[in-house]
Amino acid sequence: MALLDVSGYKHHSSSQFGFKQTHLLDRLNHYSFGTKSPEFAVPVGVDPSKFLKSCSGEDGVCIDLNHGTTTLAFKFRHGVIVAVDSRASAGKYIASQDVDKVIEINPYLLGTMSGSAADCQYWERLLAKECRLYKLRNKERISVSAASKLLCNMMLGYRGMGLSIGSMICGWDKQGPGLYYVDDNGTRLSGRMFSTGCGNSYAYGVVDSGYREDMTVEEAYELGRRGIAHATHRDAYSGGVVNLYHMQEDGWIKVCKEDVSELIHRYKKGMF
Repeated sequence: MALLDVSGYKHHSSSQFGFKQTHLLDRLNHYSFGTKSPEFAVPVGVDPSKFLKSCSGEDGVCIDLNHGTTTLAFKFRHGVIVAVDSRASAGKYIASQDVDKVIEINPYLLGTMSGSAADCQYWERLLAKECRLYKLRNKERISVSAASKLLCNMMLGYRGMGLSIGSMICGWDKQGPGLYYVDDNGTRLSGRMFSTGCGNSYAYGVVDSGYREDMTVEEAYELGRRGIAHATHRDAYSGGVVNLYHMQEDGWIKVCKEDVSELIHRYKKGMF
């Protein structure tokens, strides 16, 4: 706000954003589940393209946020496999080939990123903070179900305000392995297999054809690698490397980081 005042921009009222949190607009406040109103002041620019238009007076202003991904997770007899690519794209531009799309919430919880990279990173790191606070208050770690519900509640509070998030929360608790899907609309689903991002249809095709509940660990690793590798081969907005994680009873481990081009070449040669 101080920078806007110095720059001479006009003050934006809450009516521009369609909500009435006037008591929060002129003070700093952080999102906290410990208060009766778990919310923080929404900054000017909650809709980036509208904000730029108001500053420049140009109608053709637009922003391409970092998007584009393929993430995959499935449960099997020995835990949960999480596999993701590493490409971030801003419109038609490849912004990065080395994005870590798995947020390590704690030693027993992982979150994946798809949608806007900034939104996913912020909200899942905020979830990590709340999970740490839960453990300090209750002397035990949070369950996978409760962690996914916290993220879902955050999304419900800001539904319709431009967030772009499709996340999978994977973990192990007293109930065993857990896998949940949460998105920016507040949708929360539990299941044995999920894939998100623009390459998810290709990943689903590969995993559906090879999935078995009684797979060995090595078979599950190979299925996760194949799903992401083939998705990146067909989807222009996915690529980079495959980051593969295995959630076990004693916590997650990072299995490998392999270049998708080498994997595709290996599969075409018939080398497994």
